[in-house]
Amino acid sequence: MVADAPVVSRIRGSGAAIIGKTNMTEFAFSGVGINPHYGTPVNPTDPTVARIPGGSSSGAAVSVALGLAVAGLGSDTGGSIRIPAAVNGLVGFKSTQNRVPLTGALELSRSLDTVCAMTRSVQDCIIVDAVLSGAMLAVRRRPLSGMRFAIPQTLVLNGMDATVAKAFERSVGILSAAGAQIVELTLAEFSELPQRNAPGGLSPIEAYAEHHVRIARAKELFDPRVSQRVVLGGTVTAQQYIALLDGRRDWIARVEHALEGFDAVLCPTIPIIAPEIAPLIASDEAFFKANGLLLRNTFVFNFLDGCSFSLPCHQAGELPVGLMLSSVSGDDARLAAVALAVEAALK
Repeated sequence: MVADAPVVSRIRGSGAAIIGKTNMTEFAFSGVGINPHYGTPVNPTDPTVARIPGGSSSGAAVSVALGLAVAGLGSDTGGSIRIPAAVNGLVGFKSTQNRVPLTGALELSRSLDTVCAMTRSVQDCIIVDAVLSGAMLAVRRRPLSGMRFAIPQTLVLNGMDATVAKAFERSVGILSAAGAQIVELTLAEFSELPQRNAPGGLSPIEAYAEHHVRIARAKELFDPRVSQRVVLGGTVTAQQYIALLDGRRDWIARVEHALEGFDAVLCPTIPIIAPEIAPLIASDEAFFKANGLLLRNTFVFNFLDGCSFSLPCHQAGELPVGLMLSSVSGDDARLAAVALAVEAALK
């Protein structure tokens, strides 16, 4: 029997019109958005250069950026909503994972997969989230004045290109001028992520467990850049997997303690503007380097099981840049209030 996933059923039930299915990265396993089977949607924000749409929810982002849809539904396992939102000048909201049911969604990583959406505004994200989750967030609007923001000095500011660095510095200045307190926080725990997510990585381990039979039957039909990442999970033992989960819980507890008293964590959604498509199709080395940079900051908050918004923070004439506001698990309503205040200040 064919049936809609609960999230799709809820969208239909709310009276929304579903106008089509959009292209995406195979198995939602890349932040780039390239698809060798059906083609790659071109980012519409640069009329002179064919740039990546971001992934994995590439077509969803492009459809919203072009005005073809009010919202694009997708998933965020390591940044797959926030990355395309950032490079297309949209708002993306990754909720706490257990807020929205995963039933009916093709599994990538059961510990990280989050069903969510991107729109053109924070308020629209809140409305769509209410439909997907079945419960409206109890958002209590607040002024920016008096809010406390942490800017981690570990990992997330590394390697910013000039456009991103300029937009991020300008945005922080606007928030500070509006009365927000900006605190530079070391958060050395972020440097532990490669160790905490080893061996193999949580996504490859769980993806291999789910998809190994499909790969064994017809590996030649897979996007090779996807399958080679999935098979990294094939040699990990049950003992190593349990140790990874235990280490993640310990890491989450320490990061949550470090963030007590802050309204949100601030950092760029991604440290670079959208790269050109052609070089990433031509070179595996270039592809995986870009993919690592695109996923680096967003994945931090998937691993934390936190909630996170990406808001556009570029000015007219600049390529899109995302400002990411993030918090701990279950803090969705308070973070939404923060995002509304930040969005208003940046506009």
